[in-house]
Amino acid sequence: MTARMDLNGKVVLVTGSSSGIGEAIAHSADARGASVIVNSARSVDEGRAVAASLERGHYVQGDISSAEDCTNLVAETLATFGRLDVLINNAGVTAVIDHRDLKAATVDVFRRIFEVNVFGTWQMTMAAMDALDVNGGSVLNMTSIAGVRPTGSSIPYAASKAALNHLTVLLAKVAGPAVRVNAIAPGLVATPWTAEWDGLKDLVSAVAPLRRVATPEDVAELSLDIATSTYVTGQVVVIDGGLTIST
Repeated sequence: MTARMDLNGKVVLVTGSSSGIGEAIAHSADARGASVIVNSARSVDEGRAVAASLERGHYVQGDISSAEDCTNLVAETLATFGRLDVLINNAGVTAVIDHRDLKAATVDVFRRIFEVNVFGTWQMTMAAMDALDVNGGSVLNMTSIAGVRPTGSSIPYAASKAALNHLTVLLAKVAGPAVRVNAIAPGLVATPWTAEWDGLKDLVSAVAPLRRVATPEDVAELSLDIATSTYVTGQVVVIDGGLTIST
């Protein structure tokens, strides 16, 4: 059986954690005994509220598309809690564009999405790597089944998640033995992002073997299980209720 990192006394930084999956991960990490850095780029009041609801939470505003903000996030983590053990790269953006509408998927849309989802995740990870290396830490990237199947809210978004999946594996090859790098690829999750996607939720619930969409808590539980598994690295783990085996 794979050993797991005990989160008591450990520090977890969750980007994009003012709501949805990130907020659920923050609460789950707190429940497992970790000190948690909550982060958002813009939703400051919401982020502070999440941090205040935790037993050992601290909020830091920062946009991962800014290298300076990434450096500051790690610096404030160390100044506040003295260490960093787990980085959850959850922050991301999308654009809802029909895949057939090729003209709408402009280079500017690609650039905006890649700046956060790929480049931002990379520079956040690089900012944290030295601190993670000290205590044998872990990186968990939040990707999507859109990165493994031709689906998703737009082609630029799906391409960014595919890039992030491959980036996860490449980084895992060189970050060991001290740092493990993995990814979670969720299917449809009931979050504020998907609040108005009732038709798609109905479709997933009808097709997926588990007959429902994921909750943020489903993803949070698996995220921390993978992030704390001490002999797992370079893996992209799909969590979609079986949707991709049924379509």
